[in-house]
Amino acid sequence: MPAPTTTESTELNLVVNGGRPLEGTIRVGGAKNSALKLMAATLLAEGTYRLANVPRITDVALMSDLLRATGSEVRWDESGARPVLVVDVPAVIEPVAPYELVEQFRASIVVLGPMLARCGEARVALPGGDDFGPRPIDMHVRGLAELGAEFETRHGYIHASAPNLLGARVLLEFPSVGATENLLMAAVRAKGVTVIDNAAREPEIADLCELLNKMGSRIEGSGSSTLTIEGVEELHSADHTVIADRIEAATYLAALGIAGGEITVEGARHDHMVMLCQKFGEMGMRISPDADGIWAFSGRRLRSSDCSTLPYPGLATDFKPFLVALLATTEGVGIVTENLFSGRFRYVDELRRMGADIRTDSHHAVVRGVERLSGAPVRAHDIRAGAALVIAGLAADGQTTVSEAHHVARGYDDIAGKLRGLGADVVLA
Repeated sequence: MPAPTTTESTELNLVVNGGRPLEGTIRVGGAKNSALKLMAATLLAEGTYRLANVPRITDVALMSDLLRATGSEVRWDESGARPVLVVDVPAVIEPVAPYELVEQFRASIVVLGPMLARCGEARVALPGGDDFGPRPIDMHVRGLAELGAEFETRHGYIHASAPNLLGARVLLEFPSVGATENLLMAAVRAKGVTVIDNAAREPEIADLCELLNKMGSRIEGSGSSTLTIEGVEELHSADHTVIADRIEAATYLAALGIAGGEITVEGARHDHMVMLCQKFGEMGMRISPDADGIWAFSGRRLRSSDCSTLPYPGLATDFKPFLVALLATTEGVGIVTENLFSGRFRYVDELRRMGADIRTDSHHAVVRGVERLSGAPVRAHDIRAGAALVIAGLAADGQTTVSEAHHVARGYDDIAGKLRGLGADVVLA
């Protein structure tokens, strides 16, 4: 499904006809949750950046527009074997993230740190994004305040100023990915040493650290819960290749568990998905890393298992919709616990429309597997919920129509085409 432009109609449907096993090789793209933050990092220094393996999705188009609003130029270079995103950042940028862009995707808040570091000020609209409950940015603000930033909120914008950021020791009360990223990008230009304790450990954080170090930063502890950043006076542009998208890879592996068959997820990093792969193995899937990515086989109906979302290296909250959809088709009863965000079971009613037996109570879902789901019209509430409904349709009798599929296009580059390449009957209508 090619990503629509930011002005395109949202009347997109994904139509799935179930009953076909999956077979073949499917390639995952670059990680959405890394690419957006790498794009934000380009604001830290003047120059030309070439970012390879960037997914061609709606959220990348939105972040491109946000960078353009600062005065940067963003374009695709199609001259090579694969497109490269080129960002030209001028000597002077406008440190403003306008409401009409920010309200469409939550990741936009990560421009706050680099704008403060580069310009000493920033005006960023309060973020929007997926509809699965509140995710306050208090930790972002408190952490940046430790570095000397001052904040005021008025008329829907965060007004931040920090003429002289100073290194400090910051203890995060929770290993927030976004707060860690904003602090990293501010600290690289702060005077002195910054230590972030209880930092997020996600692979996307390590990817950001790698680009920042290529730009001249001095970051130690990448991949650990303690990051030490020695501030530098100058940074420069750099080239980088985005890591593979573990959430996209998880989608296709869960699809295999639902539909059955044998696939290779090319480019997937098993070392970024160890806990999830173990969980699939417990459920009866044969799964292992190979030279091309991750190989997996599912020859029969899988068995249920209990799942809980936790910060990395635990099961990511983004995996949960796929696991709930998969458990809806397994043998037995599984309990899914959401420990990170409220409101992330809103898609369960849509799965129930397809015949799933799911009961929710607070942050728990009890999923009693059924032998077959039933095709039905359903609605995508957010990126991952929409993808979960698509893969649930693979196990349904008849036709499933997922409306508001523009949500899915925010995080997936041609999910319909990729699944068709494995033998599934999925089309964009």
